[in-house]
Amino acid sequence: FSGVLSEDVLQVLLELQEQLAAIKVRVPASGKEVTLSDVCYAPLNPTEPGLGDCCVNSVTQYFQNNRTHLAMTATQVDGKVTGTVDWHDHLIYCVNSPLSFKDITALELSCMAEYGGP
Repeated sequence: FSGVLSEDVLQVLLELQEQLAAIKVRVPASGKEVTLSDVCYAPLNPTEPGLGDCCVNSVTQYFQNNRTHLAMTATQVDGKVTGTVDWHDHLIYCVNSPLSFKDITALELSCMAEYGGP
């Protein structure tokens, strides 16, 4: 992987998403403060959505928008070969199996998004 699919770019993307999700806007007519959770599509919690319930489509959702998950590595043995798996392996697995609750790498991360959907 290179270019747009580097860990540094994904970390910056995650930071940008966090900044956008934290934006609060005051509606002049009512004086009410509006946030993303007030206007987002939250299919699994439509009545009282929190930020984690909002369906935000992004490659970082394969890591549940979690910096720790993105930075994880693990030692994996495949027959007689021992190697290290990381975000690359998880991403490749999830692109091919987006509905998986646990990848087949030693990371054992879910491919499901933070909000609970694919």
